[in-house]
Amino acid sequence: MSSVAIIQSNYLPWKGYFHIIQSADHFVFLDSVKYTRRDWRNRNQIKTPEGTVWLSIPVHARKNTPINKTVIADYRWQKNHPKTLRQFYGKCPYFEEYYPLLEELYSRDWTYLSELNQTFTREISQLLGIKTQFYDDRQFSTSQDKSRRLLDIVEALGADTYITGPSAKAYLQEEIYREAGIKVEFFKYPQYPEYDQVWGKFLSQVSIIDLLFHQGDKSGNYIWEKQF
Repeated sequence: MSSVAIIQSNYLPWKGYFHIIQSADHFVFLDSVKYTRRDWRNRNQIKTPEGTVWLSIPVHARKNTPINKTVIADYRWQKNHPKTLRQFYGKCPYFEEYYPLLEELYSRDWTYLSELNQTFTREISQLLGIKTQFYDDRQFSTSQDKSRRLLDIVEALGADTYITGPSAKAYLQEEIYREAGIKVEFFKYPQYPEYDQVWGKFLSQVSIIDLLFHQGDKSGNYIWEKQF
């Protein structure tokens, strides 16, 4: 009995993304699909005194370029992003505990967005105590039929449950999963509890690093623990 979640990689995702990861036994980055502009692939939001701002990674991506072949276009962001994090989160109680790891990750030589996203996500998952096994979808031999591609991965991992986001209800062909004996579970994001944030009114849908800098090793209490 095991479960699989399969999602495109994002840059510094919000806590709900890590909630899905934590809910599954296996997590597969679906980065062989087309890169989508003005999405979460290369950017995310952090909190500032003026509200939220975007941290964005510039990329080269032509039409139909897959995420795993999307090339990072400019490297000034590698200095700007950590400086921005220090500027707006430097006074948070757990900033100095987690910033050195992020700073080291930013300093690496990156070519492809997918590799960067996946590495950051794996490292942050470790900080959160997540035990889920990670994979890249290129590790699997799958059908060219889009409707069967994800099912092929679930079956290859020997799982009996496929966990997917709520938006998948609009396109997922549930019948092929039922025929294969696979349960489909549409993940429901809960009303996540608030925590003390710098810069005024609480904002929930920001990058996971906001939660880490504020709550440290208690961050899981504000995502999947049921004690609130």
